Amino acid sequence: MFPIVKLVQLENLDTDEIRDYRDLTDVVLRRLSEPAGGLYIAESTKVIERALRAGHRPRSVLTIEKWLPDIELLLVDQDPELPVYVGSAELLERLTGFNLHRGALASMHRPELKSVEETVAGATRIIVLEDIVDHTNVGAIFRSVAGLGADAVLITPRCADPLYRRSVRVSMGTVLQIPWTRLPDWPEGRDVLTRLGFSLAALALSPDAVTLDDYAANPPERIALVVGTEGDGLSRAAIAAADTVVTIPMMHGVDSLNVASASAVALYALLRR
Repeated sequence: MFPIVKLVQLENLDTDEIRDYRDLTDVVLRRLSEPAGGLYIAESTKVIERALRAGHRPRSVLTIEKWLPDIELLLVDQDPELPVYVGSAELLERLTGFNLHRGALASMHRPELKSVEETVAGATRIIVLEDIVDHTNVGAIFRSVAGLGADAVLITPRCADPLYRRSVRVSMGTVLQIPWTRLPDWPEGRDVLTRLGFSLAALALSPDAVTLDDYAANPPERIALVVGTEGDGLSRAAIAAADTVVTIPMMHGVDSLNVASASAVALYALLRR
């Protein structure tokens, strides 16, 4: 018996109440519907716990019966009328499109984004993601930001959604604790960051680039590290907007690292100073 939640036993999928959880593997569908619909999906009890700790409000929870004790503990301070949908593993896989082996999913109310000024207030090291479309890379970068101690993340208008299910999962829920918001396109984005006192460091291959070691040896007081999309790297507009172009020296004929790996290396070099 779980008195603190409103249990709804699912026997079939013919109910509109569970529409938040339908076909979660369709990336295009989720990218279009989640921000517009004001929701995001938190996957696993660990991620749900971090979302609740961040003050985010759940709309509902979806789980299988064996995870109910864990869900009860998580929801002890929530509205007792919050629906918790319970079904067999087979039924929930048909609903979501994947095996629900991480315990639970929660449909969460998406928090309103703050302004850039609010997001970076007091920050000295931030990272800007330009048009990164792979949700795994976005999540991995957020995890590096959290683990290495950077202050905030800004994303350009065409960047993948950090609150997409895969991004949240790969980040281990750190997208729910790291301040982030969207930055206007260049050159407006540069104007905003310059006005706030940031020096823009573009991580890119360029003949006039300085090495990461040299840049980190005497870094500016406030740095916005700008990293680009997986295939082409940073746009010409982003490089033109930068105060400095920085490169990571490579060996054995390799010209660059994956954007998530490069971000971690650069953040470590800049933050250890």
